[in-house]
Amino acid sequence: MSRDSAATETGGPDERDSLMRVLGGRASAVDASVPPVAFGAVWAFSDGSIAAAGVAAVGVGAVIGAWRLIRGARPLAVLLSLLAVTVGALVALRTGQAADFYLIRVASNAASGLAWMTSIAVRWPLLGLVVGTLLGQRTTWRRDPELLRAYSRASWVWVGQYLTRLVVFVPLWAANAVVALSAAQVVLTWPLVALCVATSWWVLRRTLPADHPGIRHVRESG
Repeated sequence: MSRDSAATETGGPDERDSLMRVLGGRASAVDASVPPVAFGAVWAFSDGSIAAAGVAAVGVGAVIGAWRLIRGARPLAVLLSLLAVTVGALVALRTGQAADFYLIRVASNAASGLAWMTSIAVRWPLLGLVVGTLLGQRTTWRRDPELLRAYSRASWVWVGQYLTRLVVFVPLWAANAVVALSAAQVVLTWPLVALCVATSWWVLRRTLPADHPGIRHVRESG
């Protein structure tokens, strides 16, 4: 099998789109970016009122949550998104620092990056778990050393995503740059996830040998 054939089977558009939905679709991007933008905008135009900004962010988050529920989203996912916004607003009110609204997002990215790195270290790369579930393979892909290696390498791309956010968010948070944090949240949500999906598929295709049948087919060793 040629590398072109393997590449086609490894990462077709439908599979990339499915992975995008699982790991960070448009709905997740709206949840992650719109409430922080509302917080930053109201904070800037209300002479630095954390209370007004917090109410705006929670209100916008509630509207988005209701809209997603109507469209059939999972209630738990909606609740967690709204909870993150509410906790962020309460933290900022408690500390009196508007930038602390974004602390929960900094913490979640740090925890996610650590989780992905740990999964690679213990040879259970999270990208393999997600794609394996998506393809109905569960964990059988781990019996294929080449797939295991490919998923491990591609998972580092996702680690890079979380580290990129931390490199941007942490200095802005330290400088109390609320408006810049809001803008960064938008840029580093959907566009970054889209780039991450495309790059991880490229790494998968490049890592698998030319004669491998593709991610849909597990080739067990021995």
